[in-house]
Amino acid sequence: MLNLNQLEKLQMNPFTKLSEQWMLITAKNNNKINTMTAAWGGFGYLWNKNVAFIFIRPQRYTKEFIDASDELSLSFYDEQYRADLSYLGKISGKNENKIEKCNLHPAYYHSVPYFIEANTVLFCKKLYCQQLQPSSFYENSISMKNYPENDYHYMYIVEIYDLLSKK
Repeated sequence: MLNLNQLEKLQMNPFTKLSEQWMLITAKNNNKINTMTAAWGGFGYLWNKNVAFIFIRPQRYTKEFIDASDELSLSFYDEQYRADLSYLGKISGKNENKIEKCNLHPAYYHSVPYFIEANTVLFCKKLYCQQLQPSSFYENSISMKNYPENDYHYMYIVEIYDLLSKK
């Protein structure tokens, strides 16, 4: 059972939480939800708010859901859900109902979708969005290596306004 906790009590290593454990980014568009796995992002304090930075390529179907909604969830899972997160990162929800084919069950906190199997869920409100620009890279090799198709990520800065946790 997830419990409402104070954001100030959240303890995690921001480097391994994303790069090694991954997260799901989930949003709603009308009455449909979609989710995607992400390993790139960050957390911090900006504009006097607790924020997360998430990055989404323009071709990702989930981007349509994030753009259509003011709020979204970022959720984290125990290792037993690794195969589900891998599947959700590889398959597009545009082509099939991928959520039905995994071991995760959607729920809503107010009107924001998340999955009850998560051990931690951050509820977020969009604050800012901008596409990364090739001319802004100081190390050109990063752009060349990560964007050979010029499909530069959109960076979203989202305010973390609530937290559910199993701890």
